[in-house]
Amino acid sequence: MPESKGRKKPGFTPPPVKGERKVARIGSPNWLAPAMVSCFIIGLAYLVVFYIAGPDVPIMNSIGGSLNALVNVGIGFAFIMVGFGLATKWK
Repeated sequence: MPESKGRKKPGFTPPPVKGERKVARIGSPNWLAPAMVSCFIIGLAYLVVFYIAGPDVPIMNSIGGSLNALVNVGIGFAFIMVGFGLATKWK
């Protein structure tokens, strides 16, 4: 019985290189983790100091006028919220 001839396939030629590729940097910047932890600690420390010695600290006593407590708590939670915002960018 006669044998059929096999097909000859051309060799693989890779596509031409278009230039250097930039390597994607995986991870977060070096400043992100210290800034995040600092915001958490500053916010927590601000709230603790306000609740323990708020009337005795002149700067905390004069902020906000009649809404003194609300403004000081808002400042403490603002630092904590910035920390959470930075935490969403951490990889």
